[in-house]
Amino acid sequence: MNVSAIAVRRARPDDAADIARLMADPEVFGNLLQLPMTTAESWQQRLAQDPAAGHLHVLAVRDGQVVGSAGLHPQERLRRRHCAMLGISVARAAQGQGVGTALMQTLCDYADDWAQILRIELTVFTDNHRAIALYQRFGFRTEGTHRAYALRQGVYADVLAMARLHPCPPTLGWPQPDADHPSA
Repeated sequence: MNVSAIAVRRARPDDAADIARLMADPEVFGNLLQLPMTTAESWQQRLAQDPAAGHLHVLAVRDGQVVGSAGLHPQERLRRRHCAMLGISVARAAQGQGVGTALMQTLCDYADDWAQILRIELTVFTDNHRAIALYQRFGFRTEGTHRAYALRQGVYADVLAMARLHPCPPTLGWPQPDADHPSA
């Protein structure tokens, strides 16, 4: 299969119509905790958030078309500021073609290298095996099952709670004094 290159970039408010179109597919929103029939206006408001708040929303673009969307959303409570929630969606026609991998790599690199995030959390429906495998490849581990967690197409469905800890938490970038040679 010849697949064009995937570019990942930060989402902008003028991308709202493309994201609403992506989320209009029942095969996409049905595997998320999104509601059907979202509007471009609602996405425009979400995308207009101040980037200084730490939220990162990125898009995967191939041949000028949005084929995926992902977000990393830091927790606001003081004692949970080291955590962020992750959400990702990939267009049905682009699934299994590296879009999810490109989005996950971007979010994990951002979390690990720039955002002071120790723990990334997500929920995934238990029957979404492709997504579960993707998350496991990036170091996510199942921490439990939430039974009857969300209503999906008229049925309460279970989700897995998964999380990933920073694989190599940051350290100080200079030599530390040891007990035999304390600094003055």
